[in-house]
Amino acid sequence: MALRFYNTLTQELEVFHPLHDNTVRMYTCGPTVYNFVHIGNFRTFTFQDILRRWLRYRGYGLDHVMNVTDVDDKIIINAAKENKSIEDYTAGFTKAFFEDAAALRLEQPEHVAPATDHIGDMVKAIEELAAKGYTYDSEGSTYFRIAAFPDYGKLSHNDFSGIRAGARVDVDEYDKADARDFVLWKAKKGDEPSWPTPFGDGRPGWHIECSAMAMKYLGQTLDIHAGGVDLVFPHHENEIAQSESITGRPFSRFWLHSEHLHIESQKMSKSLGNFYTLRDLLEMGYQPEAIRYLLASVPYRKKLNFTFEGLKAAWRSIERLRDFELRLASTKLPSGCNEALSERSREAIRQFEAGMDDDLNTAEALAAIFEYVRAINTAIDENQFQEDNRWEAAKVLELFDSVFDVLKPSERPPASAENGSPASPLLADTQIEALIEERNQAKKSRNFKRADEIRAELQERDILLEDTKDGVRWKRK
Repeated sequence: MALRFYNTLTQELEVFHPLHDNTVRMYTCGPTVYNFVHIGNFRTFTFQDILRRWLRYRGYGLDHVMNVTDVDDKIIINAAKENKSIEDYTAGFTKAFFEDAAALRLEQPEHVAPATDHIGDMVKAIEELAAKGYTYDSEGSTYFRIAAFPDYGKLSHNDFSGIRAGARVDVDEYDKADARDFVLWKAKKGDEPSWPTPFGDGRPGWHIECSAMAMKYLGQTLDIHAGGVDLVFPHHENEIAQSESITGRPFSRFWLHSEHLHIESQKMSKSLGNFYTLRDLLEMGYQPEAIRYLLASVPYRKKLNFTFEGLKAAWRSIERLRDFELRLASTKLPSGCNEALSERSREAIRQFEAGMDDDLNTAEALAAIFEYVRAINTAIDENQFQEDNRWEAAKVLELFDSVFDVLKPSERPPASAENGSPASPLLADTQIEALIEERNQAKKSRNFKRADEIRAELQERDILLEDTKDGVRWKRK
């Protein structure tokens, strides 16, 4: 099956391939660094990470740009309240975002583009729009005249034929049915941060930054532009209008949008008390792997109902896979190869690939993996699994983890899957192995008291031991 994505622009599932050579030119909307990023946003960033990883698995190179919005209405207001410059205010939240992204094992794009580092590129883009007659000035600010762009609305599939000429909007975000001329450059007000330009001191509007930076790094036509569904209108609609007015060419061939995240079937809201950042969940004791797994487990175009029971179920799923990985590594197997099981491994890979190729259907891909794990565990129990089948099964797990990346434990104390409370300090694998060897020697010398003490000590550290005919196996809770 060919790799296919649902394209918001055409509202169709389309076969994907890059426009030029083998490199995917991709732009994704990054964080607005006015606060810690909440898990609804991280649902979108996790989808973008899965997308990156699958494109690479399919043999494509990546040229991926992500912006960081470090100047906008919210930032200016919040920085002023704290009596800070916008640079000082945004620096901490930018750092926090990348720390959180690393905790969730999100790969960093090839280019990270802060808006304030690209003011000159935005000014140049506005000058080009002005030269072509797409702008007008009002009270010192510069606006984009959307009536001059006949295709306005083609991404959101809204009918804006009744646009009221001359209606303008200054704010960065506005109602989804409210199509107005939008601001490209805002005139300076009071002590707001500003930059000098040929059309007056001020600062850029939100929408122009992505057009300017995407084309600076990736050229006039992108292969993929991705973001949350809430950005379709007005942000991405405005990006198209700006960019295509400058170049006369399609801005992006594919538009991919991830759906909203709800908390316990409710929209996430501070007023409802169900607004969570990643740091909130980590402080509650939940593992970043479990959070990543849950965020990735539902296909990106479906709404995700994020629940704490779902987090616990995600952790149990990860444990099941880690137990299987450990069993593969430690079980003594008869020599030879069971060809039927070799074919079963190949079929699991085909099913996983088919799910991911079908618009990143992570639910189908996961189903293929867990059905495979069930089948191979049964084969091991029945002594049908042989030594040469071991590496084939490991290859299936390797493929799974190259995308989902949850098998390796985080370097932080894991939590209790039942109550979310932090566990004792994490033991390194070498420390665990040394204690197990000490316990083995204690049992050989019939010092059962010491052997029991070591088991209890490990259990307090959330390390479970299993005595098998092949020796001692251990796992983290």
